[in-house]
Amino acid sequence: MTKLFGLRWELRNGHILAEDRGAVIVSNHQSSLDIFGMFDIWEVAQKLSVIAKKQLFYVWPFGLSAYLSGTVFIDRNNPKSAYKQIQVMSDVLVKNKTKLWIFPEGTRNKDCTKLMPFKRGAFKIAVNVQVPIIPVVFSPYYFINSKKYLFNKGHVIIKFLDPVPTDGLTEEDIPNLMNRIFEVMQTEYKKLSKEVIEALPRDYPLAVPLPQTDS
Repeated sequence: MTKLFGLRWELRNGHILAEDRGAVIVSNHQSSLDIFGMFDIWEVAQKLSVIAKKQLFYVWPFGLSAYLSGTVFIDRNNPKSAYKQIQVMSDVLVKNKTKLWIFPEGTRNKDCTKLMPFKRGAFKIAVNVQVPIIPVVFSPYYFINSKKYLFNKGHVIIKFLDPVPTDGLTEEDIPNLMNRIFEVMQTEYKKLSKEVIEALPRDYPLAVPLPQTDS
C-alpha cells in the first residue's frame, strides 16, 4: 500500500526504538496513514503494541492490517472496558518489555500547522508503571487533503526523540510532564516542517498550509 500511494518513510534515531525495554511511545496523529509508517518501522521495535480507537478497525485495509499486527482497539464509549484493556497492556510493558504506542492528541489532527493538546492517558500509564516515555514526531502530511480529494506522492520523516524518564514521578507530576513533552514535540514538528518544505520543488502544490518557519 505504501508503494501504491507513493510514500517514502524515513526513520531517524531508530536505535531508541530498538532498545530492549518497556516504554510508552507518544506521537502526533495526522491520518490513518500513520499506521503505514508504523508498519514500516515495526521490525525495528520487534515488541510493539498500539492503542487505537475501535472505529479504526472498520477502516479497511488499515483496520485489518492493524488488527493482524497486534493493535489493541478500545471503545471510547465504554470507559470501563477501555480502562481494563489498557491496564492489561500496562502489565505487558514491564513483564515482556513491550513498547505501547499511543496518540495523545486523542484523534486525527487535520491542522498541519501545530499539534493538538494532549490527553493525560498515556502519561498516566507511564507514570503508574514507571517506564520511560519516548516522544515521536511525524513530519507534516503536506501531500494530502481529504476535503479537496488531493493525494500526491510524499516523504515522511519519523523521528524518535530522547526518552523521558518517569522514575519517582507521581500523578501530581503528570501535568508538568505533559507540558514538557508537548513543547519538545511541537518544536521538533516545526523543525521537520521547515526541512520538508525546503526539500520540495518551488512549484510543488502543497495540499495543506504548513507551520510558518523562520528564514
